[in-house]
Amino acid sequence: MRRIIALIVIAFANVAAFAAVPVFNVKNLSLTWEVVDNNYKNKQQSLTALIITNNGTETLPAGGWKIYFNSSRNFIADAVSGNAKVLQVNGDLYSIIPNQNFKAIKPGESARIEYICENVVINYTDAIEGPYFVWDASPDKGYLPGNFIIKPLDPKYPGLVTPEVIYNQNKSIIDIPADKLPKIVPLPLSYQETEGMFKLEPSTKVISADPRFAKEQAKLSAFLMKAFGMQFTSASASNTITLGYKVGFGKEGYELSVKPNAIQINATTATGMFYGIQSLKNLCPSAVYADKQKSMDIPCVEVKDSPRFGYRAVMLDVARNFQNKQQVLRLLDLMGAYKLNTLHMHLTDDEGWRIEIPSLPELTSVASKRGHTLDSKNFLPASHGSGPDFSNPAGTGFYTVADYIEILKYANDRHITVMPEIETPGHARGAIKAMQARYNRLVAAGKKTEASKYLLYDAGDQSAYRSVQYWNDNVIDVSLPSTYTFVERVVDDLVAMYKQAGAPLPVIHFGGDEVPAHVWEKSPAYEALKKTHPEIKNTGDLWYYFYGRVNNILKKKNITLAGWEEMALRKTTLDGRPAYVPNPQFVNEGMQVDVWNNVLGDGQEDLAYKLANAGYKTVLTCVTNLYFDMATYKSWDEPGYYWGAFLGIDKFFSFIPFDYFKNTDVDKNGKAIDRRMFVGKQRLTDYGKENIIGLQGALWAETVKTPQQMEYMIFPKLIALGERAWAKDPAWTTELDSAKAKQMYNEDWSRFVNVLGKRELPRLAYEGGGYAFRIPKPGVMLKDGKYYANVQYPGMVIRYTTNGAEPTAESPQYTGPVDATGTVKFRVFDAKGRGGNIAQEAENDKPAI
Repeated sequence: MRRIIALIVIAFANVAAFAAVPVFNVKNLSLTWEVVDNNYKNKQQSLTALIITNNGTETLPAGGWKIYFNSSRNFIADAVSGNAKVLQVNGDLYSIIPNQNFKAIKPGESARIEYICENVVINYTDAIEGPYFVWDASPDKGYLPGNFIIKPLDPKYPGLVTPEVIYNQNKSIIDIPADKLPKIVPLPLSYQETEGMFKLEPSTKVISADPRFAKEQAKLSAFLMKAFGMQFTSASASNTITLGYKVGFGKEGYELSVKPNAIQINATTATGMFYGIQSLKNLCPSAVYADKQKSMDIPCVEVKDSPRFGYRAVMLDVARNFQNKQQVLRLLDLMGAYKLNTLHMHLTDDEGWRIEIPSLPELTSVASKRGHTLDSKNFLPASHGSGPDFSNPAGTGFYTVADYIEILKYANDRHITVMPEIETPGHARGAIKAMQARYNRLVAAGKKTEASKYLLYDAGDQSAYRSVQYWNDNVIDVSLPSTYTFVERVVDDLVAMYKQAGAPLPVIHFGGDEVPAHVWEKSPAYEALKKTHPEIKNTGDLWYYFYGRVNNILKKKNITLAGWEEMALRKTTLDGRPAYVPNPQFVNEGMQVDVWNNVLGDGQEDLAYKLANAGYKTVLTCVTNLYFDMATYKSWDEPGYYWGAFLGIDKFFSFIPFDYFKNTDVDKNGKAIDRRMFVGKQRLTDYGKENIIGLQGALWAETVKTPQQMEYMIFPKLIALGERAWAKDPAWTTELDSAKAKQMYNEDWSRFVNVLGKRELPRLAYEGGGYAFRIPKPGVMLKDGKYYANVQYPGMVIRYTTNGAEPTAESPQYTGPVDATGTVKFRVFDAKGRGGNIAQEAENDKPAI
């Protein structure tokens, strides 16, 4: 009877709570965010506003609700408007709570909340993200408003890159005729065009006498069958493509000879043959990707080729925002085409765990989902604008074992190794919360011992910390024995997947970056560990303890440990101040270190060179030149972060791996640098050069929500990454005469951007149904009452309108100066008719965004 009464009480309580929720449809609200003052009180802060408009027929009450949103920025809590507080919940999740001064919003009316952001606003990704409402009486469910509008920043805000600036940057680019351009990218080690053409047609036969090239032969035949849309007929003896085995080309080298009657590709390995075939495909006209061909003329060339670096990687973050399997396969296609050989998959982070681990199902049943929660017991909270429920595919999703095996096989077929990253010990909130959910489930089932087996934090830990991304509970407790049980369990499940896929697993990345100060200081597990390990005298020593144990786990399985730079550093002091030096403990362990931190002006500009000189196998992932997610330049319509640099494709192309100080000219804010910052910094020794094993371009995904945004940020920068990682060191990198080096660089840069505009981007407009690569904004300059326009990639089409309308693929093509009358807008289009961002005149008669 008591149980029945209790159920009745609970039922009435639920009804009462439901009845307390106002009868108001949040879909009838429109939210608008805008910048009020981007130099508020003459400080580097912005006064911003959130305007709530009631489009319905019911009144929004003055209280009883909160707005939650995500942002990568800090805020002053008290709203300047005096009607609300802006409070941080955890990580990038914030709440807006109306106070007694907030007035109910009647139908057709608006309310305005003005608050201070402790940063200025530059581009649209600086706006708040994914706002949603939660009623106090129903705190477990969130509701999206009917509309959320971000108002653009005033184009006259000082310091923004205008079309006139772009025009002047483009002026130095030489327009090179298409027939004078090299036809292969990345530029081969040796490339010579000879007389004549090879006519590729359906009667051409692909021959391979060596079984080791059978797969490559099949893939080339499949490409040709698709190009011609038919099966091959019998071959003419004088019209063949022969794939031959030849010693002496190393792991990835090849030679390609195209003569009028025969094509010969020779290589020592299947990988080298694959790259030779990519170069042959590069010689094909881009029209092959747009339509079926009756025949193709291939220019006669003599090529001998091998890569500069053996490690050529792309790091893809799918933890912050998820990309589905098909999108990863699309990336792999172009990685193979441009001779990149490693996909570093950042699979786990605070905001998500994206790979199924069959032994630990909570990792995906809990940590692959994001929605409205304040306790993270069953799923993770909204991050990066993912919203209050699981419907957003950027916030919720993971790769099943079958998905991941398919990715591995697809990569293997393109001679790409997939390196998984399991982020530890920081950036691990997803894993921590998932293992807590597992613990709760098993404790409820009476299995306390089993429940504790994989716990990643000590319940008695009172340590107070805050990570760079503002989390206060995202670091694994490395003092716990269960941490290492967890690591080994995850590794074993990964090994099984790779084995099933028949794919190599030479390296696993275990993160290591951005562990905040004060972690573990009040952990009972840490205090217990110190008693049995006298070498551990402070929490800094836990770092070496943790990575030493992880390294031993991997060594038993013949797997190399990789990590971010902090893994290879030892905390010490210099002149009484905290400092980091290369850790001698791990130098001879063969670990791989990915170094991202060379932010100009922050003091670590030479960190990669320090570690390489110390003996660590170093991958350059430098934020100044190799981060895909940095905004191209300072403009409202260019997405991405810019804390490390504004980073256009020229930064990728101009990167000098062995001396990136040499041509560094601007700081992270785009201002001319004081070269004295390099005084006393370590230069790379010849020994250190041997330890630079390669380059890596990185796409961190906080601002990347869709497949189209992913492609916008990566392409065509990826082609420049491939060029710099594969091609030999250009002469301009070592030229001592600065004026001559500048001229040589401009000639090489002109060659590259002409190749992009006239060969590669027309190809990517159609390949795989078309990639959403970034189309540059045109440069525009006003002179003598006329507008002059140019484009970064010669060969791309500029179109314009004079009536204020948005230019389309049918608008007039720009062929010369346009009268500065009416409202003139310019826009660049790709070969398929897709347009980029618009440049237009400003009211002050100067081009603006």
